[in-house]
Amino acid sequence: AADAQALGFDAIELHGAHGYLIDQFFWDRTNQRTDRYGGASIVQRGQFAAGILRAVRAAVGPDFPVIIRLSQWKQQDFSAKIASTPQEMEAWLRPLADAGADVFHCSQRRFWEPEFEGSDLNFAGWAKKLMGKPTITVGSVGLTGEFIAALGGESSKPASLGELLRRLDRGDFDLVAVGRALINDPLWVQKVRDGRQAELMDFSPAALGTLF
Repeated sequence: AADAQALGFDAIELHGAHGYLIDQFFWDRTNQRTDRYGGASIVQRGQFAAGILRAVRAAVGPDFPVIIRLSQWKQQDFSAKIASTPQEMEAWLRPLADAGADVFHCSQRRFWEPEFEGSDLNFAGWAKKLMGKPTITVGSVGLTGEFIAALGGESSKPASLGELLRRLDRGDFDLVAVGRALINDPLWVQKVRDGRQAELMDFSPAALGTLF
């Protein structure tokens, strides 16, 4: 932790979402292993991520923040679900928290979509409710269109932040990650802070291939 802080780091985040390596162990469609890192249950398939978290925690010490980014959807299957119920989500997340995760960064394609029927809580909302730990929400924040559509060439216009603020004020999550809105408009945060919504810029997919 001292080395990380000396380098100016405030936290470390592991990417365990979107079908990348750690997530390939979580998902039963990609994890076909027959050793201790595979199995029918999410607890078994989560052992790879838990092992990484334990190693990171041992390296950085007890007080340095460790974040893990997770998603239900995959690049290979936008409708995929690792956890279909709150009980399955708790079985997924609890070992990660026990292994050293302080914060859950919960990626959705659209942050406003409920995670389970019968509640309007999104992924980050459920993770916080179940784990009692800080969460980060992300997914089409401040834009009308979502990320995958942008890869197909779809542009987006600025969208109201009212629903985001309602959920934030309600305590569903603690932090908000913003991606595409900042790519075209690096002053997005300042404009939102100062109430200059009329100055917010549209998002163009061409920005994904532009070095500003």
